[in-house]
Amino acid sequence: MKKIYKGILILTLGMVSACDSLLDIDPEFTQDAENFFNTQEDFDRAIIGVYDMMQPAYLNMWIGEIASDNAIAGGESVNDSRGLHEIENMSHGGVNEELRAVMRVNYTGIARANYIFENQDNIDFDGKALILSEAKFMRAYFYFNLVNYFGDMPLIVDRRISINEITSAERTPMATIYAQIETDLEEAIEVLPWTVSETGRLTKGAAMALLGKVLLYQDKYAEAATVLGELIDDNQAGYALFDDYSTLFYNENRNVAEDVFTIQFSGLQGGDYGCLVCLNGNAAVGFQSIRQYNGPLYADGNSYNLPTQDLYEAFAEGDIRREATVLDIEAFIAAQPNPDEITYAIGGGGHTGYYNNKYIKRLNERGLPDDDLTSPLNYRAIRWADVLLMAAEAFQRSGNDGRARTELNKVRERVDMPEINSSDEALYQAILDERRFELSGEGLRFFDLVRTGQAASRISGFVSGQHEIFPIPQVEIDLAGGIWQQNPGY
Repeated sequence: MKKIYKGILILTLGMVSACDSLLDIDPEFTQDAENFFNTQEDFDRAIIGVYDMMQPAYLNMWIGEIASDNAIAGGESVNDSRGLHEIENMSHGGVNEELRAVMRVNYTGIARANYIFENQDNIDFDGKALILSEAKFMRAYFYFNLVNYFGDMPLIVDRRISINEITSAERTPMATIYAQIETDLEEAIEVLPWTVSETGRLTKGAAMALLGKVLLYQDKYAEAATVLGELIDDNQAGYALFDDYSTLFYNENRNVAEDVFTIQFSGLQGGDYGCLVCLNGNAAVGFQSIRQYNGPLYADGNSYNLPTQDLYEAFAEGDIRREATVLDIEAFIAAQPNPDEITYAIGGGGHTGYYNNKYIKRLNERGLPDDDLTSPLNYRAIRWADVLLMAAEAFQRSGNDGRARTELNKVRERVDMPEINSSDEALYQAILDERRFELSGEGLRFFDLVRTGQAASRISGFVSGQHEIFPIPQVEIDLAGGIWQQNPGY
């Protein structure tokens, strides 16, 4: 089976070369736009360029966990990725490199998608509608990220985003952006196939799952229940829960029936520490692994994104997801036949005794040549268990507790946990709790707490009316000439 990997070609997107430019993250080697989009191969290469911009998924994974009660920033010191430590402490402001990277990466992805739409009428060929549908899906995904992080943002479609345009554009209300996201996904659903021959290509099921998520985030529960219920009932792709949760996140179990929307990686390098967005591998894995570790099963890393004791203790005894999600390093070492020979180091950025056991470097899963940067572990943006739990929430909130329990208990049955038989608000809370047990370590927790109104009661230092969204990077406000107002409280 063929597999889609990072593209060779990187297009110019109307960006200028100054280092402070809003969207200037592309390398210097570029394709002359005037001589492009004249063949089917050009469109094929261009859509791979859009796929590339989904690969900085480590940003969502880090921020979605570190901003919540699930993890601390960790790392070598508090000055090592200072922005993550500020997010952990809810002291982040307009100067934050990680948040700036979120904005730049997603707008670059939008620009690459829009570049295809700008040239869509150049030629006709079989398969063009499919490429345009993939571009619509990814544009929706990028805008969804932006509104969740920053709220109102400039909405530009069907053309490249030039420096002059983006810095003179007013911020568009979230409701308008959400309407465009829904339109893009609905149109993509009409064209995308249920299954693909090239692993990693987007599908109808992935678009339906993302649309259901988008609707859920807007509290459109009945609409979300309709979309997600149809996906579950029709399910022509054969999605299913993977039997063994304890090994689900092993490299050997990539691209299984549980994977609905997955961002693909390989063990090749592509970039380096100076250009993490250029990588072919999943950067999160090496960064989250055990510092200076020398022992069995695992390999050494940089001790970022460390799970909290609160997360570890949230799991019920006997729930196999606890060990699959959170590695208790001291307990693991003590259980080995040679514990005195196993060593590791503690970083100055904080230590909890726990590591993210889903996205962690294992000895037999390392890429080459710098295996801190070349993990082949895919990032599961949406998996089937998430679809079932989103559906359970949507059904419960729209008055169908019976169907909600059905979908919730499918997830619990997989890990041999007892059925939930509650109703009303108790059932709703059980669904939200199950999302933590099932999905922790995957970058969703902060956004779940915010959208359900539980962030202030769960996150230390969280200020209601401020921390639901992140600050606009100050340098982008400056580049926009002050027409962008900072988000409240920052």
